[in-house]
Amino acid sequence: MPRTRRTGRITLVGGGPGPADLLTLRAAKVLTEADVVYFDRLGPTEDLAALAPRATFVDVGKTPGHHKVSQEDITARMIDGARGGLHVVRLKGGDPFVFGRGGEEMSAAVAAGIPVTVVPGVSSAIAVPGAAGIPVTHRNVSHLFTVVSGHAPLTGKEYRHLAGLGGTIVVLMGIGTLPSLVAGLRMAGLASGTPVAVVERGFSHTQRTTIATLGRIVSASSACRNPAVIVIGDVVDLAQSNGLAVSDFLEDASLQSA
Repeated sequence: MPRTRRTGRITLVGGGPGPADLLTLRAAKVLTEADVVYFDRLGPTEDLAALAPRATFVDVGKTPGHHKVSQEDITARMIDGARGGLHVVRLKGGDPFVFGRGGEEMSAAVAAGIPVTVVPGVSSAIAVPGAAGIPVTHRNVSHLFTVVSGHAPLTGKEYRHLAGLGGTIVVLMGIGTLPSLVAGLRMAGLASGTPVAVVERGFSHTQRTTIATLGRIVSASSACRNPAVIVIGDVVDLAQSNGLAVSDFLEDASLQSA
């Protein structure tokens, strides 16, 4: 009997906000089965050799203003690998469907007739503020939150919409556009005294939180760099009032020894 060729497939995996132990059990299992892993610069990149011992690794990470591999090329390589019978894993920081272009990759796989599944991940939009002691919602403070991409400035209509919604605004990778974000929100009517936090390098040994008002955050965060999560709203005051140190709050031995 002739040998049948193994059917390839693609799995989009959310890597969470960084540490390997914040991967889901399903994500960890999928990685052990991977033949090739296309990974970004965020997520559990330092632990890949242990997480996916039989896989080949391809770094397709993007940095602000520099994409070493285009999205079209990434998608084409993944589909080619799956057509060749490989189990291709696309590992992203956070969740694949939160500004991760997971929807585009899923659609391309479906159009090519490639089996594709998705493993959700812990989104940094919620986890990183939490690591700084900031809940994105809190009873009698905020009953909603909005997640915004910080890669490009918003329109006037979007600023007015955000300012009028109330609640908490969470901005991912928004250090470069922070001045325009602040100006847009203030022009849309958000009070200059609104608390703002910039949480850099969440869940790492060098995690740092900078807190100021909307009117002063641009100057206060001049030394801040991505990766960072920006939180705007009254929930920021909860972190200050609780006075929690990151190591104590997370109860993580590795952070406590840092």
